[in-house]
Formats: sequence, C-alpha cells, structure tokens
Amino acid sequence: MATEQELQSLFNTLDTDQDGKVSSNELFLSPGLSAIISAETGTSPQELLAMYGDKDGSITFEDLKQVVEKAGNLE
Repeated sequence: MATEQELQSLFNTLDTDQDGKVSSNELFLSPGLSAIISAETGTSPQELLAMYGDKDGSITFEDLKQVVEKAGNLE
C-alpha cells in the first residue's frame, strides 16, 4: 500500500525524460520499480499499459493513481 506522495515519487523516478508520462521503455528499464507497480496495481506492466495507457503506449500519473486506487492500495 502506498501514499499518493510515495506513488508520485515512484512515478517521477520512472519518468526519466520528465514528460509527465511513463512509457513502456521507461517502465521496462527498471524491473525493480516495475515489480512495485505490479504489486500496487494487481496487474503486470504490460496489462497496465494495454488497459490504461494512452494510444502512444504510456501512462500518466493520474491514470496510474486511479488504477492503484481501484486495486485498493492507495492510503
């Protein structure tokens, strides 16, 4: 379970180009952080991007936050 601040920090770490989105490349460059995302969302990174990502294959912080809330893992 994560707080919104912890989730934002994780997102910012994954968003290496600081464009406000986490792309599939950014997500897979950090397997450890991808595992945390999977645990918090209850879905694999591939499923996360396929189900909730934008057309360009990336996910915003708001999208990620909604998925974590839906999974019941946001404090």
